Amino acid sequence: MSPARSRRTLTAPVANRSNALHAGAWWLWALGLAVAASRTTNPLLLGLLVGVAGYVVAARRTDAPWARSYGAFVKLGLFVVFLRVVFSLLLGSPIPGTHLLFTLPEVPLPEWAQGVRIGGRVTAEQLVFALYDGAKLATLLICVGAANALANPARLLKSLPGALYEAGVAVVVAMTFAPNMVADVVRLRTARRLRGRPTGGVRAVLQIGLPVLEGALERSIAVAASMDARGYGRTAQVPASVRRTTNVLTLGGLLGVCAGSYGLLAAEGAGYGLPLLAAGLLAAMAGLRLGGLRTVRTRYRPDHWGVRAWLVAGSGVTVAVLMIWANAYAPDALHPGVVPLEAPELPLWPAVSILVGLLPAFVAPVPPDTGAKEDS
Repeated sequence: MSPARSRRTLTAPVANRSNALHAGAWWLWALGLAVAASRTTNPLLLGLLVGVAGYVVAARRTDAPWARSYGAFVKLGLFVVFLRVVFSLLLGSPIPGTHLLFTLPEVPLPEWAQGVRIGGRVTAEQLVFALYDGAKLATLLICVGAANALANPARLLKSLPGALYEAGVAVVVAMTFAPNMVADVVRLRTARRLRGRPTGGVRAVLQIGLPVLEGALERSIAVAASMDARGYGRTAQVPASVRRTTNVLTLGGLLGVCAGSYGLLAAEGAGYGLPLLAAGLLAAMAGLRLGGLRTVRTRYRPDHWGVRAWLVAGSGVTVAVLMIWANAYAPDALHPGVVPLEAPELPLWPAVSILVGLLPAFVAPVPPDTGAKEDS
């Protein structure tokens, strides 16, 4: 066997319609990274999570319009960090600090606004706490942006249960708005640049904003017309007993999930939490299954959940579980202190657990253009 053929055998196959990765696997992977980000304020670990998400996006995203939204989410995350720091400067912080940086003019407030201040002392501890807090929220947004860039939201809709079809359509339309808007902005800015017109400044933004809103309105009308032509909203007649059973199972299952989740989180409810959660999930799934009988629709070429989808989704879940476990044996490393100030350290095992999230970059099918480049 030649070295080139051996290398192609060991790498992931080129993506096509038959082996395309399930969109739900990308979302589970990204949500796993987001859960891991919510469990730490260490900027080194958060930066590692962003790096993992960015590497996978760069290795496996396509040329589709929604794949271009990742950069916009990164910019949004940086803006969130900036905004969090500005709010901390202007409105103060409950974090006590001894390292005074500067003092802003303080606005006098009436007596009924006790405890609130505008301006005043700005300490290093206050700014570091704001940076850590903003970085965590920015990482969450970037993880969601990675899912938007990798998963086709329209294909995700095909895998939803029939009872959630209407809600799923609303969610998919909402998720596709931001990527399509980013694609429209890029297209209009490129057109203005080719015509020799400025692409920056307030005037250019206002001139670009109107065509973007017009395009969003045209897409909404087109989606509504296509949904009406396909019989969206039509339901089948089911017996009243089935409807009542569906409501009881769904409501009871959701209550069981809530009670079981509370039991798992509370120390005194660990004994009954897991059985109640499992029973609630089974009841809710049975209710959704019965509720799907009212939805009259067919599925054309449904996406299959294969071994690679399990590996991608499992890598994200593994990162989340390992980071939750890391809070038990290394809480100080995951949450560096700001009072007193101390330099954050990169803990070894939590960092290794985050690197598990790189698995999709090696097992997920390669986009056609990337595969062509690798084989050339």
